[in-house]
Amino acid sequence: MLRGYAKALSDGRADDAYRLLSDEARRGMSLEAFRRMVKDNPEEVKEIGRALARPANAPVVTATLTGPHGEELELVLENGRWKVDLASIDFYAQDTPRHAVLGFVRALERKRYDVILRYVPDSHKEGLDATKLRAAWEGHDKDEISAVLAALKQALPTAQIEETGDHATLAYGAGTLQLLRERGLWKIEDFD
Repeated sequence: MLRGYAKALSDGRADDAYRLLSDEARRGMSLEAFRRMVKDNPEEVKEIGRALARPANAPVVTATLTGPHGEELELVLENGRWKVDLASIDFYAQDTPRHAVLGFVRALERKRYDVILRYVPDSHKEGLDATKLRAAWEGHDKDEISAVLAALKQALPTAQIEETGDHATLAYGAGTLQLLRERGLWKIEDFD
């Protein structure tokens, strides 16, 4: 399949290359737009085709299973068998905006305020600790936090996260969750 795609690109056969795209890729780009891209960028397209055809290390084949509440299980194909990837067992991952939101929701559900502190940007941490979070979020802010949690859980399975540099946003219910990347980790900057 990869060789066929590479050859179709190298030969400038846009229709043949387009047929080898995933359903999701084709939903994101029409055949006409793909043809135009191939026509308008012939040298770049040929270079991509040549690069894909060059011998390289064995490809890493992965799959992502998404559960009914948006939780993701990453799989890797090794020696013909699917294995669970390390990212799938990090319950509070912050390597991507989606993983950060999933971890934040999981920590909220379990009332792990010590973990929730990991998702707080450095600029908001002064004077904040797990005890203060618990007092606020189980006290006067309880109804608001419950509503945010319910809306996030409902939105996550199909949520689109817009990422721009070190910032990301996720629309949920009537609100927006804003994320910030600090030192390679995604954190929850604000939610309304």
